[in-house]
Amino acid sequence: MSVSMLSEQLTKAGIYIEAYATTANGKEELPVRSGEPVNVDGVTVTYFKRLTKDHSHFSPALLKKLWKEAPGFDVVHIHAWWNLVSLFSCLIALMRNVPVVVSPRGTLSPYSFQNKNIGKKRLIHYLLGRPLLNRCHIHVTSSREGEAINALIRPQSIINLSNFVKLPAGLPGGAQSLAIFKLIFLSRIEEKKGLDILIKALSLLNFPYSLTIAGSGDKMYVDELKALVKKNGDEADVYWIGFQGDNKFESLAQHHLLVLPSYDENFGNVVIESLSQGTAVLISPFVGLADYVIKNNFGWECELNANSVGNMINFIHDKKEELNLIRSNAPGKIRADFDEAYLTKQYTDMYKNIINERL
Repeated sequence: MSVSMLSEQLTKAGIYIEAYATTANGKEELPVRSGEPVNVDGVTVTYFKRLTKDHSHFSPALLKKLWKEAPGFDVVHIHAWWNLVSLFSCLIALMRNVPVVVSPRGTLSPYSFQNKNIGKKRLIHYLLGRPLLNRCHIHVTSSREGEAINALIRPQSIINLSNFVKLPAGLPGGAQSLAIFKLIFLSRIEEKKGLDILIKALSLLNFPYSLTIAGSGDKMYVDELKALVKKNGDEADVYWIGFQGDNKFESLAQHHLLVLPSYDENFGNVVIESLSQGTAVLISPFVGLADYVIKNNFGWECELNANSVGNMINFIHDKKEELNLIRSNAPGKIRADFDEAYLTKQYTDMYKNIINERL
C-alpha cells in the first residue's frame, strides 16, 4: 500500500516513475503479460516472471532489464530486503553507478535477524548485504528503525520519512458508548503480531468486552488461535471477521481501542488508520509509531506479555475522558501529519538531495 501510494503521488507531482516487479502473487502468479509496461493507477509498471516460487523471487528477466535501463534513471529505490530481486538489483544499480535508496520495510530489524533462516541471513549479510548497504541511502519510517539500522551498517545516509497511508475523506463520528468495551485487532494474523498475547489477556479483563479480530493468515496458525480462544472460554466475546478492505475504517470507528502487541513493526500503518477514526491504540514499544503515539497522547504502551496487556486494558477502560479526547483530537492531527502533498514534498526533497550529492 505504502509503495503504491508513494509511486502514485510522485507521478502526480510530475516525477517520472517506473516500477519493476515480479509476477509474484503469494504462491500464485499475477495474471499479467510479463515484460510489457502497463499503466497501473497512473504509474508505469513492468512485471517480470520469476523462476523461484518462494520468497526469493529470482527473476533474471527483471535483472537483465535493470542492467540495461538503470543508467537512464537518477535514483533506484528498492523496497524490502532478503530476496534475490532486492539484493541483485542493488548490486546492479551500484555497478551502473546509480544512487540507491533502500527501504528495508522492517527486514533489517533485530527481530528479522532472530526469526527464520537466521544462519543464512547472517552469512548473506556479512558476505554481500553489508558491503552493498554501506554504499546505499537508507529510508526508514521511524526513529526506532533508524537506530537499528545505525547499529548494523554505515550507509551513505539514513532518512526518516513516514509511510503514505490511505485515509478516507470524511471525518469520523463522536464518542462511543462504553456499555461494552469494544477491542479490535486489525492486521495480518502471524506470530510477530502478538495476537496470542492479546487472547491470553482476555481472561484478566474485569468488565464486559468484545474483541473483533480483523485479518487473515495461515489457516493452521489461525486455527491454533481459535483453539486458544476456546480454551480460555472467550468464544462468545470474540468475533473473527476476516480480511477487511476499505470497510476497515468503519470497523475501526466502531471500536474503543485498537490493540497491537507486536514483536516488531517498522511503522504500523494500522495505528494511523485507527487514529484517523479517533480510536485510541494500545501498542508495544516495538511498534515504530510508539514514540508518535505517546508524544501526542493518542494511546498507551504495553509489554509483550498477557499480564501487561490485560492490566493496561483494564486501566484504559476507566479513562473515559482520555478516550473521548483522542476521538475528538486524533483525526485532525493525523490528516495534517500524513497529508499526501506534505509527504510527497519530503520524499521529493530526499531524492533531490541524493541526486545533488551525486553531482
